Amino acid sequence: MRLGKVMVVFGTRPEAIKMAPVIKELQKVQDIETKVVVTAQHREMLDQVLHLFSIKPDYDLNLMKDKQDLYSITTGVLSGLKEIMEQEKPDLVLVHGDTTTTFAAALAAFYQKIPVGHVEAGLRTRNKYSPYPEEMNRSLTGRLAELHFAPTDLSRENLLAESIATFKIWVTGNTVIDALMDTVHPNYGFSEELKEINFKNRILLVTTHRRENWGDHMREIYEALVQLVEEFADVEIVFPVHKNPTVKDLAVEMLGDRERVHLLEPMEYEAFANLMNASYIILTDSGGMQEEAPSLGKPVLVLRDTTERPEAIQAGTVKLVGTIKEHIYEAARLLLVDRREYDKMAQSINPYGDGKAARRIVKVVKDFLYVRIGAQS
Repeated sequence: MRLGKVMVVFGTRPEAIKMAPVIKELQKVQDIETKVVVTAQHREMLDQVLHLFSIKPDYDLNLMKDKQDLYSITTGVLSGLKEIMEQEKPDLVLVHGDTTTTFAAALAAFYQKIPVGHVEAGLRTRNKYSPYPEEMNRSLTGRLAELHFAPTDLSRENLLAESIATFKIWVTGNTVIDALMDTVHPNYGFSEELKEINFKNRILLVTTHRRENWGDHMREIYEALVQLVEEFADVEIVFPVHKNPTVKDLAVEMLGDRERVHLLEPMEYEAFANLMNASYIILTDSGGMQEEAPSLGKPVLVLRDTTERPEAIQAGTVKLVGTIKEHIYEAARLLLVDRREYDKMAQSINPYGDGKAARRIVKVVKDFLYVRIGAQS
């Protein structure tokens, strides 16, 4: 019996990583027809993940352009998906997380009265401008969604507090753990671009890109990194630098040509995941790395004042250190000089799941489509 058609829509590298396990699991179900649509909100980094996980999109909106803004992405997704959804008539649209593609795709589906399933639902900071625009993207998607796949119990509680019906929420774990377990290899061989790194030293892996950190906040972050690498002779800073000129220019100005500081081009996911595994401490303002690194036993210092992932803080795998130079320096220094403090974070239990999230999501999708077909017959 044909259960129906599921359309999976995403536009960025993090979305692709987290949706790849769901797509692979859907494709195992003969009675479900799966259509993959990419908006290419971010082009180059998205293509790397599609290649890694052998995902061939059925439709590619190819939206990325120079100096794009939130208006152009939103309207491009809406208008591009209108024709595709009218043609394909999916029974369910799956979106992920908190990007502009996520919200616009959910809105496009709503306009055509197509149910929406939201993967990684329920993350909240309760501050609409932090992170921006992600907090409102995920909140608005939550108002449009019919199925809510919450990664943790706390995410479920957030949704219940917004009057989402209990029977529409499933706690599944986070699909990024599924992807990570398929990608990290103990004997991974790094490429030539990392040949200058001495992996016998302690690697501090750094990423920064958040809009709210641009300017003085980012300058303080980089000043803390300089202080750490100058104090500890066995520390190497490895920093795959975001392509945005606001980030890149300041990183080069403050960190370029320093001994044991390696400014790299953005890395493919497989290499980056294995670099996380080879690192000692992670310093980041990213959301996804707060979930990934604890699965590898790596302490994470979050370079933000708020996080939508407080479960990791409660579990002890992540520490929120903000963007003040002294706070960043002291938190990192403590982990470098005190093995007990390091082990306390490294050995804490990761709250984001067991690598079986995609299976749980697809089971719910199958049940939903079965009930939907029965209701229509």
